[in-house]
Amino acid sequence: MKNDAKPLWPVATLVALTGLNLLDYLDRQLLSAVLPALQADLHIGDQKAGTIATAFMLGYFLTAPIFGWLGDRVSRRWLIAGGVFVWSLGTLLSGHANAFISLLCFRVLVGFGEASFGTISPGWIADLFPPQRRNNAITIFYFAIPVGSALGYLMGGYLAVHYGWRSAFLWAGYPGLVLAFTLFLFREPARGASETTAAAVPVGAAAPAGWRSYLLLLKIPRYLLVVAGYVAQTFAMGGFSLWAPSFLFRVHHMALDQAAFFFSASLAATGLVATLAGGFCATQWQRRTGTGYAWVLALSALLAAPVAFAAFTLPDLGQAKVALVATMFLLFLSTGPVNTLILETVPVAMRACAMAASIFAIHLLGDLGSPTFVGFLSDRWGDLRLAVLWTLPGALIVSAFFWGWLLLHTRANQPRA
Repeated sequence: MKNDAKPLWPVATLVALTGLNLLDYLDRQLLSAVLPALQADLHIGDQKAGTIATAFMLGYFLTAPIFGWLGDRVSRRWLIAGGVFVWSLGTLLSGHANAFISLLCFRVLVGFGEASFGTISPGWIADLFPPQRRNNAITIFYFAIPVGSALGYLMGGYLAVHYGWRSAFLWAGYPGLVLAFTLFLFREPARGASETTAAAVPVGAAAPAGWRSYLLLLKIPRYLLVVAGYVAQTFAMGGFSLWAPSFLFRVHHMALDQAAFFFSASLAATGLVATLAGGFCATQWQRRTGTGYAWVLALSALLAAPVAFAAFTLPDLGQAKVALVATMFLLFLSTGPVNTLILETVPVAMRACAMAASIFAIHLLGDLGSPTFVGFLSDRWGDLRLAVLWTLPGALIVSAFFWGWLLLHTRANQPRA
């Protein structure tokens, strides 16, 4: 079969999509970076400030299934470009908001646009690269998460101090309006164009009728095990990312600004190194054994659980900080392989739906509620250390259970030599 991906500039397309993904995650962190200045200007309290972040999340994960359905049926180039344009417009409008309600609406719009991009882009990348190169490509795409997040904190904080909080949204919004059109420089690959064992599915070809795609996902054991472990890991990461600075402040009496800087810098550094290391090592392991992706998932969660437990129990601040950094490193190792498996455990005509269902599940059952749950336990027990100690490592054990099961299932179903 002729590989349609060769004349499509797959590397250039990957660079363009990765750049847009970096802009995506930069935008997500702008709100956190400018929040104090925004609150003072619009005269809103902490509860309303938290609602702004919730508005984005609702616009993001609630619309993901819609874009997943569309992404397996119509032109992905138009959907992705439209998503970039819409989220950039929402970001731009956020910089012009003069009232709490209008800001909420604009952040929902941002989530709506990012749902289209985040749901559909990985499937396009999967169709540009053959299986032996796909995980490396997906890893590079998600490498934008820590880099973009760090840039969002840095750029947002700097602009808010020197030019006002609105400037941060304006500087992030205008480039996206222009960059959205760069996707029309690339032809869209046929679905499954880079597969070696299946015929390509032409652009616009019908996937399973109606919403049956989502029901059919429930019949794919490997996909369900990948997502179940991902949900548990995201639950841990959601609580971890919110409460780790407060933990250092309350338990180890670290200055709050120093705790926040330490956590954000560690997050960026470990995310950068671990995402690339985990992805590229998993690719080599997968080529040799056929189970490399599953091994990286299972081991990363299994090792992260006791390290996280140590981070929340060690009495020495220096040791606790080392354990926190090690925990973040281990969590990011799975970034590339988990997203590759979400795409490769389903038929090529259902990849957008598979990504959308994963996004919906990990946010609804994962990081949407975990920060609140940890806070509830902390208030009830009067001890933040106990709340994070019995919640976050426990979630990682659940993740290791499902990903270990995935490993066993993968090994049991490998073709016999």
